[in-house]
Amino acid sequence: MWNLNFITREDLKNHIKNTISTYEKTLDGIDLSKFNSNIVDPIKMVFDSKVYRKSFEEVIKDELVRQRDKTNSNAIGYFHQNMFKYIKDCEVPQEGFDVIYTKKDGRKIYVEMKNKHNTMNSSSSQKTYMIMLNKIANESNAECFLVEAIAKNSQNIIWKVSLDGEKVENERIRRVSMDKFYEIVTGDKEAFYKICMELPKLIDEIIKENKELQVGSDTVVDELREKNPDLLKALYLLAFKEYEGFDKIK
Repeated sequence: MWNLNFITREDLKNHIKNTISTYEKTLDGIDLSKFNSNIVDPIKMVFDSKVYRKSFEEVIKDELVRQRDKTNSNAIGYFHQNMFKYIKDCEVPQEGFDVIYTKKDGRKIYVEMKNKHNTMNSSSSQKTYMIMLNKIANESNAECFLVEAIAKNSQNIIWKVSLDGEKVENERIRRVSMDKFYEIVTGDKEAFYKICMELPKLIDEIIKENKELQVGSDTVVDELREKNPDLLKALYLLAFKEYEGFDKIK
């Protein structure tokens, strides 16, 4: 039984499909050229291997996961932001703020959305806050929200920052967790929870319907072993082949 009254099952499923489609470029197998286009650091790999007591093959596979994950983080940002295309009175602009919600009385909430509460450094926070200050200065009834998918707490609080060494706060600029923002726009306190509960079921359904969604074979380890059967030596040659002394590696 479908218990999300703010989005249809079809719309949520289509949105998940669109999100999965952004994963497709990371489903292709990774070869050595693509692997090293991210400038792999063999010194870090030595530390990782020894400290975590992993083989170099395991460390290389961890790096492949990391490279895919870096790309897929953008897909999750797409998922969170574009969900609101399907929710009444919300819009997702092509540029500027991530989401704009229009209240029943016509007042607007302008949203900057982040996946994690620790995503922004001090400089980025100040820049975002200044944009929000400018927005509420030019639009007397507007509010601005920093909405975090993974916040420290379930919250809807005044966002306090330091500008030029001084603490600044404004009642109309707020820091809001994703569950509280969903509650504001849908009227359902458990809206975000309900989405999270449906998500794995719908992803399984979509993948079952799309047999072509397969992860390709990575060839990095095999290609490195062609350079040198010792994977550490092969990694050194990949990064430091032109450096003094490394021509001694056999």
